[in-house]
Amino acid sequence: MSSVLYDTPGPRAKRRNAVLSVVFLVLLAALAWWVWKTMDDKQQLRWALWQPFTTSEAWTTYLLPGLVNTLKAAALSMVIALPLGAVFGIARLSDHRWVRIAAGVVVEFFRAIPVLLLMLFANEFYNQYSQVSSDDRPLYAVVTALVLYNASVLAEVVRAGILALPRGQTEAAYAIGLRKGQTMSSILLPQAVTAMLPAIVSQLVVIVKDTALGGAMIGYAELLSERGTLAANYADVIASFIVVAAIYVVLNFALTSFASWLERRLRRSKRSTGAVLGADDLEEMNPAAVNGTLGTGTYA
Repeated sequence: MSSVLYDTPGPRAKRRNAVLSVVFLVLLAALAWWVWKTMDDKQQLRWALWQPFTTSEAWTTYLLPGLVNTLKAAALSMVIALPLGAVFGIARLSDHRWVRIAAGVVVEFFRAIPVLLLMLFANEFYNQYSQVSSDDRPLYAVVTALVLYNASVLAEVVRAGILALPRGQTEAAYAIGLRKGQTMSSILLPQAVTAMLPAIVSQLVVIVKDTALGGAMIGYAELLSERGTLAANYADVIASFIVVAAIYVVLNFALTSFASWLERRLRRSKRSTGAVLGADDLEEMNPAAVNGTLGTGTYA
Protein backbone atom coordinates (compact mmCIF):
# COMPACT_ATOMS: atom_id res chain seq x y z
CA MET A 1 0.00 0.00 0.00
CA SER A 2 1.43 3.34 -1.08
CA SER A 3 1.38 6.52 0.95
CA VAL A 4 1.87 10.18 0.21
CA LEU A 5 5.54 9.99 1.22
CA TYR A 6 6.67 6.77 -0.46
CA ASP A 7 5.60 3.88 -2.68
CA THR A 8 5.33 0.32 -1.46
CA PRO A 9 8.61 -1.46 -2.35
CA GLY A 10 8.40 -4.06 -5.07
CA PRO A 11 10.05 -7.50 -5.11
CA ARG A 12 13.47 -6.15 -6.14
CA ALA A 13 13.37 -3.38 -3.53
CA LYS A 14 12.38 -5.88 -0.84
CA ARG A 15 15.30 -8.15 -1.73
CA ARG A 16 17.68 -5.18 -1.74
CA ASN A 17 16.41 -4.03 1.66
CA ALA A 18 16.80 -7.54 3.06
CA VAL A 19 20.40 -7.76 1.78
CA LEU A 20 21.25 -4.34 3.22
CA SER A 21 19.75 -5.34 6.58
CA VAL A 22 21.85 -8.52 6.68
CA VAL A 23 25.01 -6.59 5.74
CA PHE A 24 24.31 -4.01 8.45
CA LEU A 25 23.81 -6.72 11.10
CA VAL A 26 27.03 -8.46 10.05
CA LEU A 27 28.98 -5.19 10.27
CA LEU A 28 27.42 -4.41 13.64
CA ALA A 29 28.35 -7.85 14.96
CA ALA A 30 31.90 -7.43 13.63
CA LEU A 31 32.20 -4.06 15.38
CA ALA A 32 30.93 -5.52 18.66
CA TRP A 33 33.40 -8.40 18.39
CA TRP A 34 36.28 -5.99 17.68
CA VAL A 35 35.40 -3.86 20.72
CA TRP A 36 35.14 -6.95 22.92
CA LYS A 37 38.44 -8.38 21.61
CA THR A 38 40.26 -5.07 22.07
CA MET A 39 39.02 -4.67 25.65
CA ASP A 40 39.96 -8.27 26.41
CA ASP A 41 43.48 -7.76 25.02
CA LYS A 42 43.88 -4.67 27.21
CA GLN A 43 42.72 -6.61 30.28
CA GLN A 44 39.65 -4.37 30.65
CA LEU A 45 37.25 -7.28 31.15
CA ARG A 46 38.82 -8.60 34.32
CA TRP A 47 36.31 -8.99 37.15
CA ALA A 48 38.50 -6.99 39.51
CA LEU A 49 37.86 -3.85 37.43
CA TRP A 50 34.07 -4.26 37.53
CA GLN A 51 33.71 -5.60 41.05
CA PRO A 52 33.51 -2.11 42.71
CA PHE A 53 30.21 -1.48 40.93
CA THR A 54 28.66 -4.45 42.71
CA THR A 55 29.19 -2.83 46.11
CA SER A 56 26.81 -0.37 47.72
CA GLU A 57 29.54 2.18 48.41
CA ALA A 58 30.09 2.96 44.74
CA TRP A 59 26.39 3.70 44.27
CA THR A 60 25.38 5.34 47.54
CA THR A 61 28.53 7.48 47.84
CA TYR A 62 29.17 8.48 44.22
CA LEU A 63 26.80 7.41 41.45
CA LEU A 64 23.36 7.87 43.02
CA PRO A 65 24.12 11.32 44.53
CA GLY A 66 25.52 12.38 41.15
CA LEU A 67 22.45 11.03 39.38
CA VAL A 68 20.18 12.92 41.81
CA ASN A 69 22.03 16.16 41.09
CA THR A 70 21.81 15.53 37.35
CA LEU A 71 18.06 14.95 37.58
CA LYS A 72 17.62 17.98 39.84
CA ALA A 73 19.37 20.36 37.44
CA ALA A 74 17.65 18.83 34.40
CA ALA A 75 14.18 18.90 35.98
CA LEU A 76 14.49 22.51 37.11
CA SER A 77 15.74 23.52 33.66
CA MET A 78 12.89 21.71 31.91
CA VAL A 79 10.20 23.12 34.17
CA ILE A 80 11.42 26.68 33.58
CA ALA A 81 12.55 26.42 29.94
CA LEU A 82 9.37 24.83 28.54
CA PRO A 83 6.89 27.59 29.50
CA LEU A 84 9.49 30.30 28.89
CA GLY A 85 10.17 28.92 25.42
CA ALA A 86 6.44 28.79 24.69
CA VAL A 87 6.04 32.43 25.77
CA PHE A 88 8.89 33.63 23.56
CA GLY A 89 7.74 31.46 20.65
CA ILE A 90 4.25 32.96 20.80
CA ALA A 91 5.72 36.44 21.29
CA ARG A 92 7.62 36.06 18.02
CA LEU A 93 4.24 35.68 16.31
CA SER A 94 2.75 38.77 17.94
CA ASP A 95 0.95 41.38 15.85
CA HIS A 96 2.80 44.06 17.83
CA ARG A 97 6.08 44.76 16.12
CA TRP A 98 7.93 45.83 19.26
CA VAL A 99 7.01 42.57 21.02
CA ARG A 100 7.99 40.51 17.98
CA ILE A 101 11.36 42.25 17.56
CA ALA A 102 12.24 42.19 21.28
CA ALA A 103 11.45 38.47 21.53
CA GLY A 104 13.44 37.78 18.37
CA VAL A 105 16.50 39.61 19.69
CA VAL A 106 16.43 37.67 22.98
CA VAL A 107 15.94 34.31 21.26
CA GLU A 108 18.63 34.80 18.64
CA PHE A 109 21.11 36.17 21.18
CA PHE A 110 20.94 33.30 23.66
CA ARG A 111 20.60 30.69 20.91
CA ALA A 112 23.89 31.86 19.40
CA ILE A 113 25.94 31.63 22.61
CA PRO A 114 27.42 28.23 23.57
CA VAL A 115 25.77 26.84 26.69
CA LEU A 116 29.21 26.27 28.26
CA LEU A 117 29.98 30.00 27.99
CA LEU A 118 26.61 30.78 29.55
CA MET A 119 27.44 28.51 32.49
CA LEU A 120 30.78 30.19 33.07
CA PHE A 121 29.22 33.66 32.85
CA ALA A 122 26.33 32.73 35.15
CA ASN A 123 28.71 31.22 37.69
CA GLU A 124 30.83 34.37 37.75
CA PHE A 125 27.72 36.57 37.92
CA TYR A 126 26.36 34.70 40.95
CA ASN A 127 29.82 34.81 42.51
CA GLN A 128 30.16 38.59 42.31
CA TYR A 129 26.65 40.05 42.24
CA SER A 130 24.45 37.77 44.34
CA GLN A 131 24.13 36.32 47.82
CA VAL A 132 23.99 32.73 46.59
CA SER A 133 26.18 30.47 48.71
CA SER A 134 29.19 28.76 47.21
CA ASP A 135 27.53 25.36 47.68
CA ASP A 136 24.44 26.34 45.68
CA ARG A 137 26.17 28.52 43.08
CA PRO A 138 27.07 25.69 40.63
CA LEU A 139 23.45 24.50 40.56
CA TYR A 140 22.18 28.04 39.97
CA ALA A 141 24.70 28.57 37.18
CA VAL A 142 23.91 25.28 35.44
CA VAL A 143 20.14 25.82 35.58
CA THR A 144 20.42 29.45 34.45
CA ALA A 145 22.54 28.57 31.43
CA LEU A 146 20.38 25.60 30.44
CA VAL A 147 17.20 27.65 30.76
CA LEU A 148 18.48 30.58 28.69
CA TYR A 149 19.82 28.42 25.89
CA ASN A 150 17.12 25.77 25.69
CA ALA A 151 14.22 28.21 26.12
CA SER A 152 15.54 30.04 23.06
CA VAL A 153 15.71 26.80 21.06
CA LEU A 154 12.27 25.71 22.25
CA ALA A 155 10.88 29.12 21.28
CA GLU A 156 11.83 28.40 17.67
CA VAL A 157 10.30 24.93 17.93
CA VAL A 158 7.03 26.41 19.16
CA ARG A 159 7.01 29.12 16.50
CA ALA A 160 7.72 26.62 13.72
CA GLY A 161 5.07 24.22 15.03
CA ILE A 162 2.38 26.90 15.04
CA LEU A 163 3.35 28.24 11.60
CA ALA A 164 3.23 24.69 10.20
CA LEU A 165 -0.51 24.48 10.87
CA PRO A 166 -2.87 25.19 7.95
CA ARG A 167 -3.86 28.84 7.77
CA GLY A 168 -7.48 27.77 7.57
CA GLN A 169 -7.40 26.84 11.26
CA THR A 170 -6.83 30.46 12.24
CA GLU A 171 -9.32 31.79 9.73
CA ALA A 172 -12.01 29.38 10.94
CA ALA A 173 -11.41 30.44 14.54
CA TYR A 174 -11.73 34.11 13.62
CA ALA A 175 -14.86 33.31 11.62
CA ILE A 176 -16.67 32.06 14.74
CA GLY A 177 -15.64 35.14 16.65
CA LEU A 178 -12.69 33.89 18.71
CA ARG A 179 -10.07 36.42 19.72
CA LYS A 180 -6.39 35.84 18.98
CA GLY A 181 -5.62 34.65 22.50
CA GLN A 182 -8.49 32.18 22.40
CA THR A 183 -7.42 31.00 18.96
CA MET A 184 -3.88 30.42 20.15
CA SER A 185 -4.79 28.60 23.37
CA SER A 186 -7.82 26.63 22.18
CA ILE A 187 -7.11 25.94 18.50
CA LEU A 188 -3.47 26.31 17.47
CA LEU A 189 -1.41 25.18 20.47
CA PRO A 190 -3.32 21.93 21.13
CA GLN A 191 -2.81 20.89 17.50
CA ALA A 192 0.82 22.02 17.35
CA VAL A 193 1.85 20.17 20.51
CA THR A 194 1.66 16.75 18.86
CA ALA A 195 3.76 17.89 15.91
CA MET A 196 6.28 19.63 18.18
CA LEU A 197 6.64 16.77 20.66
CA PRO A 198 9.56 14.91 18.96
CA ALA A 199 11.61 18.11 18.70
CA ILE A 200 10.76 19.08 22.27
CA VAL A 201 11.81 15.67 23.60
CA SER A 202 15.07 15.86 21.66
CA GLN A 203 15.80 19.17 23.35
CA LEU A 204 14.94 17.74 26.76
CA VAL A 205 17.45 14.94 26.15
CA VAL A 206 20.01 17.63 25.32
CA ILE A 207 19.26 19.29 28.68
CA VAL A 208 19.96 16.04 30.55
CA LYS A 209 23.28 15.55 28.78
CA ASP A 210 24.38 19.18 29.02
CA THR A 211 24.29 19.04 32.82
CA ALA A 212 27.64 17.25 32.48
CA LEU A 213 29.19 20.54 31.31
CA GLY A 214 28.56 21.97 34.75
CA GLY A 215 30.55 19.21 36.36
CA ALA A 216 33.43 19.59 33.92
CA MET A 217 33.81 23.38 34.18
CA ILE A 218 32.29 24.82 37.36
CA GLY A 219 32.44 21.93 39.81
CA TYR A 220 28.80 20.88 39.87
CA ALA A 221 28.61 17.42 41.48
CA GLU A 222 26.56 15.72 38.75
CA LEU A 223 26.82 12.14 37.50
CA LEU A 224 29.86 12.49 35.23
CA SER A 225 31.75 14.55 37.81
CA GLU A 226 31.09 11.96 40.51
CA ARG A 227 32.32 9.29 38.12
CA GLY A 228 35.70 11.03 38.10
CA THR A 229 35.82 10.98 41.88
CA LEU A 230 34.82 7.32 41.90
CA ALA A 231 37.50 6.38 39.36
CA ALA A 232 40.15 8.36 41.23
CA ASN A 233 39.41 6.51 44.47
CA TYR A 234 39.05 2.84 43.68
CA ALA A 235 37.35 2.07 40.36
CA ASP A 236 38.72 1.62 36.86
CA VAL A 237 38.43 4.59 34.47
CA ILE A 238 37.11 2.69 31.44
CA ALA A 239 34.68 0.65 33.50
CA SER A 240 33.35 3.77 35.22
CA PHE A 241 32.83 5.50 31.86
CA ILE A 242 30.88 2.50 30.55
CA VAL A 243 28.68 2.30 33.65
CA VAL A 244 27.90 6.03 33.56
CA ALA A 245 27.22 5.88 29.81
CA ALA A 246 24.77 3.03 30.43
CA ILE A 247 23.00 5.14 33.07
CA TYR A 248 22.66 8.02 30.60
CA VAL A 249 21.32 5.64 27.93
CA VAL A 250 18.70 4.22 30.30
CA LEU A 251 17.72 7.68 31.51
CA ASN A 252 17.31 9.17 28.04
CA PHE A 253 15.61 6.03 26.72
CA ALA A 254 13.05 6.28 29.52
CA LEU A 255 12.44 9.93 28.62
CA THR A 256 11.97 9.24 24.91
CA SER A 257 9.79 6.19 25.62
CA PHE A 258 7.52 8.28 27.82
CA ALA A 259 7.33 10.94 25.11
CA SER A 260 6.47 8.32 22.46
CA TRP A 261 3.71 6.95 24.67
CA LEU A 262 2.38 10.46 25.27
CA GLU A 263 2.44 11.25 21.55
CA ARG A 264 0.50 8.08 20.69
CA ARG A 265 -2.02 8.86 23.40
CA LEU A 266 -2.50 12.41 22.11
CA ARG A 267 -2.98 11.18 18.55
CA ARG A 268 -5.50 8.54 19.65
CA SER A 269 -7.45 11.05 21.70
CA LYS A 270 -7.62 13.43 18.75
CA ARG A 271 -8.78 10.69 16.40
CA SER A 272 -11.41 9.50 18.85
CA THR A 273 -12.76 12.99 19.50
CA GLY A 274 -15.34 13.65 16.84
CA ALA A 275 -17.45 16.17 18.70
CA VAL A 276 -19.08 18.97 16.75
CA LEU A 277 -19.47 22.33 18.38
CA GLY A 278 -23.05 23.41 18.80
CA ALA A 279 -24.62 26.74 19.64
CA ASP A 280 -24.23 26.20 23.40
CA ASP A 281 -20.53 25.40 23.00
CA LEU A 282 -19.94 28.48 20.89
CA GLU A 283 -21.83 30.65 23.34
CA GLU A 284 -19.68 29.37 26.20
CA MET A 285 -16.47 30.16 24.28
CA ASN A 286 -17.56 33.57 22.98
CA PRO A 287 -20.98 34.78 24.17
CA ALA A 288 -20.79 38.15 22.46
CA ALA A 289 -20.10 36.76 19.02
CA VAL A 290 -22.77 34.08 19.29
CA ASN A 291 -25.45 36.45 20.54
CA GLY A 292 -24.67 38.80 17.69
CA THR A 293 -24.70 36.16 14.96
CA LEU A 294 -26.63 33.05 15.90
CA GLY A 295 -29.28 35.09 17.62
CA THR A 296 -30.01 37.11 14.46
CA GLY A 297 -30.18 34.04 12.25
CA THR A 298 -26.88 34.56 10.47
CA TYR A 299 -25.93 30.88 11.00
CA ALA A 300 -28.32 28.18 9.98
